[in-house]
Amino acid sequence: MNKVKTTNDLELKDRLVAVNRVTKVTKGGRTFSFSAIVVVGNEDGIVGWGLGKAGEVTAAIAKGTEAAKKNLIKVPVLNGTIPHEQFAKFGGAQVFLKPASHGTGVKAGGAMRAVLESVGITDVLAKSKGSSNPHNLVKATIEALGELRDAYTVAQNRGVSIDKVFNG
Repeated sequence: MNKVKTTNDLELKDRLVAVNRVTKVTKGGRTFSFSAIVVVGNEDGIVGWGLGKAGEVTAAIAKGTEAAKKNLIKVPVLNGTIPHEQFAKFGGAQVFLKPASHGTGVKAGGAMRAVLESVGITDVLAKSKGSSNPHNLVKATIEALGELRDAYTVAQNRGVSIDKVFNG
C-alpha cells in the first residue's frame, strides 16, 4: 500500500459510515458509549479510515476523524475509475471491484460507497459478498484499493517501457 506521509496540505472531507451504541451494565446501572467509523478522503486519490470511541456521538466522530487522518493511502484513479479488477477479504467481508465506463456511476452499497466516493472514484462496479458488517467492509475495500496498480507504476517497478506492459 502507498502510505501518505503528510496530511497538513490536504483538503480532507470526512464521511460517517456507522455509529454503534454500546451498553455496559454495572451494579450502578447502564453506561452507554458510542463507536463511530469514519472515512476521510480528498476525492483525488487519497483515502483513510478511523474508529473513534467516546461517551458522546460527536466526540466519537471527532476521534474517528483524527484516527482516519493517521492512516491515509494513495489510490490510482484513472478517468474516474480504477485501473483493473480487484478482490479483497477482511474478516467475513469480501469485496470485488471492477472498472466501469464513464457515466456508470458508483454501483456500490453503504460502507463501500462511502470509501469509493471519498477516494474520488465516480464510475465503478462493486459487489460485497459475505458479511455486511460496516467495519470489515470498509477495511476490505481499503485493502482492495491499496492493492491497485496503474500501468505506469508497473512499468517503473519492472524497469521496462509502458508499451511493453500493454503489449507483453
